[in-house]
Amino acid sequence: MALIVQKFGGTSVGDPDRIKRVARRIADTSRAGNEVIVVVSAMGRSTDDLIALAADITPDPPAREMDMLLTAGERISMALVAMALHAEGVEAVSLTGSQAGILTDNEHGSAKITEIRGDRIRNSLDEGKVVIVAGFQGVSPDTKEVTTLGRGGSDATAVALAAAHHAEVCEIYTDVDGVFTADPRVVPTARKLDEISFDEMLELASSGAGVLMARSVEVGRRFNIPIHVRSSFHTNPGTWVKETTMEQAIVSGVAHDTSQAKVTVAGVPDTPGVAARLFEAMSGGGVNVDMIVQNVSRAGHTDISFTVPRIQAHKAGQLAEAVGAELGSGPIDLNESIAKVSLIGAGMKSESGIAARVFRALADKSINIDMISTSSIRISCVVPEADVNNAVGTLVSLFNLEEVAEEVGA
Repeated sequence: MALIVQKFGGTSVGDPDRIKRVARRIADTSRAGNEVIVVVSAMGRSTDDLIALAADITPDPPAREMDMLLTAGERISMALVAMALHAEGVEAVSLTGSQAGILTDNEHGSAKITEIRGDRIRNSLDEGKVVIVAGFQGVSPDTKEVTTLGRGGSDATAVALAAAHHAEVCEIYTDVDGVFTADPRVVPTARKLDEISFDEMLELASSGAGVLMARSVEVGRRFNIPIHVRSSFHTNPGTWVKETTMEQAIVSGVAHDTSQAKVTVAGVPDTPGVAARLFEAMSGGGVNVDMIVQNVSRAGHTDISFTVPRIQAHKAGQLAEAVGAELGSGPIDLNESIAKVSLIGAGMKSESGIAARVFRALADKSINIDMISTSSIRISCVVPEADVNNAVGTLVSLFNLEEVAEEVGA
C-alpha cells in the first residue's frame, strides 16, 4: 500500500462541480489501494476576496487577525471536499493545519513549518479514511496562534506532509498540464517538460515561475520527495520534479517576474561598511532584496542598485533615503517599470558561451539590460517591463524550447 499526498489548488476546487470532480479523482486513488492525504487551497479567488474585504474595513489590519480571516478559505474547501468524498462512498475526515499537527514559527503571514506531529493523520489513515488537510496554515506552539505560510503555502503544506509521512509521491494538481519551458500565456508554443531537477525547479520558482512555491521545492529536495505537477482536469502525466542522475539539457526553461522594482542609491561613499549599513536597514524594515549591483568607484563614490518586490518599493525607497541622508549620498531613483527574465538549466554549468548568446540575442532585439545576476545554473537580466514578453520569446527561440510541431504524413 502506497501513501500518496495530493494537493489541489484554488482553480481545481473553484466551484461545486470541480469539487465533485476532485472527489472522484481522490476516490479513484483510494480505491486503487492507496492511503491518501489531500491538501486543498481556498476556492477560486477566495483569498483575494478576503484580502479585499479586510481592506474595506481598514488599510492596516492586524497580522494576527488577517491570519484568522484568511485561513477560513481553506477550511471551507476542506469540509466541502470531505463531504463530496462521503457522497462518493469514501470515508474522509477534514483537518485544519493545527489539527493536522503542522507547527510553525510565530511569523504571521509568512510562517515557516518547524515540525509536523502526525499522530492524528496516521490514526485516521489506519482507520481507512482519506485525510483532507487545509493548506497554507499551521499553529505556533509558542503563542498557540493560527499562522499562515504566505502565498502558495498550500504547496509547502503538501510537500512537508509528504516528507513527514514518508509518502511515495506528492502530486500537485493545478490548472496547467505541468511545468513548461516558459509561461504558455507569453509563449503559446512553450514545451511541457516531462522531468526537471529540484535545483532547476527551485531556480524557476524563485525567478517568477508560479507553478510551484519555491519553499515546497526546497522541502522536496531536502527530503527527496518526488513531486508530480499535473492537471486536475485530465489524467495525462505532468512534470516530475525529482533528483536525476541523467545528463541535463543545457537550458530547461525561461522564467520572468514583473513584480519587482529597482532602487538606485547614487553617490554612496566607497568605504567599508556602507553597503552593510544600507542592507541592514532593508533587512530591519522587512524588505526582501533580490539582485544587487555596485558600480565602479569614481572619486571615492559609487552607485548601488538593487531590486525589491514592487509592493515594498516605496518602503525600500524611504529606508534608502534615510540611510543616504546619514551617509551624505546622492539622490534615490525608484524604477517600478522593470522585469526580470531568467534562463535556467543545469547543463549551463559545463557549457561555455551561454551568457554571450543571451546578451547578443537581446541586443539584436534592442532590449536593454539594466542588471545581470548569475548562478551556476541561472542567468537573470533586468529589462524594461515593456520588453519582457519579447525577451522571453527571444530566449525560448534561441535555445529551442518550443514545442515541436508534428509533421503530417503524406
